Amino acid sequence: MCRNIKTLFNFEPPATEEEIRAASIQFVRKISGSTKVSKQNEAAYNHAIDEIAASVGNLLDSLVTSASPKDRDVEAAKARARAAKRFGKIN
Repeated sequence: MCRNIKTLFNFEPPATEEEIRAASIQFVRKISGSTKVSKQNEAAYNHAIDEIAASVGNLLDSLVTSASPKDRDVEAAKARARAAKRFGKIN
């Protein structure tokens, strides 16, 4: 799957609508194979993004877990550490 799509479930604070929409856009871009949509396909592209965002919102609202929510700052620090280990320090 596309590496730009991040996990949105079980975070404190919860995922925002903007984050859900951004993940939906990335998903549609990956599926369609294009980052720039033609005017002819723009309506279908935007409709797909709206539908996926709504489905993701419904999914996140209905999921349950007994695990405590993850802290966004801690998870971001872990991701930066993994990137530094993998790619080296970036100045």
